[in-house]
Formats: sequence, C-alpha cells, structure tokens
Amino acid sequence: MSTRHQGSILLPVGLLLIAIASIQSGASLAKTLFPAIGAQGAVTLRLVFAAMLLMAVFRPWRVRFTTSALKSVAIYGLALGGMNLSFYMALRTVPLGVAVALEFTGPLVVALVGARRPMDFVWVALAVAGLLLLLPVGGLENGVDPLGAGYALGAGVCWALYILFGQKAGATHGMQTSAYGALIAAALVMPFGILHAGTGLIDPAVLPVALVVAVLSTALPYSLEMMALTRLPTRTFGILMSVEPAMAALSGLVFMGEQLSGLQWLAIGAIISASAGTTLTARREAAPAPAPVQPATD
Repeated sequence: MSTRHQGSILLPVGLLLIAIASIQSGASLAKTLFPAIGAQGAVTLRLVFAAMLLMAVFRPWRVRFTTSALKSVAIYGLALGGMNLSFYMALRTVPLGVAVALEFTGPLVVALVGARRPMDFVWVALAVAGLLLLLPVGGLENGVDPLGAGYALGAGVCWALYILFGQKAGATHGMQTSAYGALIAAALVMPFGILHAGTGLIDPAVLPVALVVAVLSTALPYSLEMMALTRLPTRTFGILMSVEPAMAALSGLVFMGEQLSGLQWLAIGAIISASAGTTLTARREAAPAPAPVQPATD
C-alpha cells in the first residue's frame, strides 16, 4: 500500500473515530445532568439545542418536501425522539457501554434481515450470545437492571426505524432531513422534560452544560462524519461504526467510573464482532448505505 493511499485512509478513519468518541463523551456529560433535571430533562435540552444548531446550519425551510417525503421525515423524527428518550432513560440504571451494546442490536437486526448464508447465522449467534450475557438471565444479580435493559432495547428498535426511514427521507434532501427530524424529536420529548424538570430546564447552571452536550453529540460529530463519509468505502465505514459500544464502555469508565465485569466486556465484544462481521461479509451488491452516526442520541 502506497504512503499516499495510507494517508488518504488514515485521515477519514481518524475523523470517524473522533466523531464516535465525541458522541460518547457527550453522553457521559449528559448523565451528569440527571441529578438536576433527570434523564427526561437532559434529553429535552439536548434535542432542543441540537434542533436549533441543525436548523441554523442547514436551513431546511429552503427545500420543498413532497407529501411522501414529509411522511418519512415525520416517522424518522418520531423514531429519533423515541430513540433518544429511551436511551437516556436506560442510562439512569445501565452503564453507558452496556446501554450502547444493547441499543446496537437495532441496526444489527436491520443488517441481518433476510440472512440466508451460513456466515450470517454465525453473526446472529454471536449477537444473541452477547445479549444473553448482558441481560438478567438466570438471576437479576447476574445481569443489568431489567427496566434499564428494556429501555436500551427499545432504543434499538427506534434506531432500526431511524435507519430505515432516515435513509428513505434523506435520499432526496440529505441533511435538511436531519434538521426537521431533530425538530420533530424535540417536540416529542419536550412534554416529558417539562413534566419532570419544570423550570429546572432554564436553570442557568444547566443550560451551558446542555449546550456542550449538543455540540459534542451533534455539531462536531456530524461535521466530522460527513467528511469521513466522502472518503471511506461503505464497508470500512460500517466496520468502524462497530467499535461504538467499546468506545462507550471506555467513556463510561474514564468519565463516570463505570466498572464493567469480565462477562460484560465479553458480551460487548461479541456484539461488536457480530456487527463488524455482518458488514465485512455482506454482499457488495446488496449492501445498504451506512446509517449516520447518531445525530441526536448517545
């Protein structure tokens, strides 16, 4: 491999890894807001600021959407809101790395739909093994909080819908779709935040932290991801995205002191392997476009 080619690959790979690290750092910082405004309040401020940033940058009102496109955008936005709310609710009782690993089953299922080849079932078995190690099977003391795990899996379902309808809605209007989706998501979760946190949402001590969370989890990774997407093959992008659960676990350890057991690390490794393997062995002609790095979650 030539030095020039290595350099052309290393730059977008580095940008994507920084984007993933930024998202998980934002999630860790968001969790520090829970004692003051709860998970509901934190996700509300996160999405409100994210929507404001995306609307200001991409100015989607300049684009005319068809009725069909608006329907897809609406479902995409609702899925985005449900994904964020469920994920933040999971973070109340589940370590960040475990929550992301459970949530990651959503896009993994999307990738494995229609599996027919023997290798596809190897990845299914790996993913199931990872889930069995993470979930409270065989006694609650041996697994994660069942309610938190349920929220994380619910976030995974929403992420699957986000991928399916986000790709459909974004095929024509691209990033403008993301701005409207974030706006719809913010409108969906806002009642939950207001009911739980009330005037705490406008606490001067909370707002700057929430803004930083929105930047770390939306503005910065979105920009880096777009630069990486134009320079990386789809398959390489998908494989790199598979490291997100591990990055989340490291972020939780470094920023929040969340210690995971050996079995939990093994489970996360199994889910990462299943995700990377699915991408690596996918038929090139059938491989879908990669899903965006979550613009308003984690």
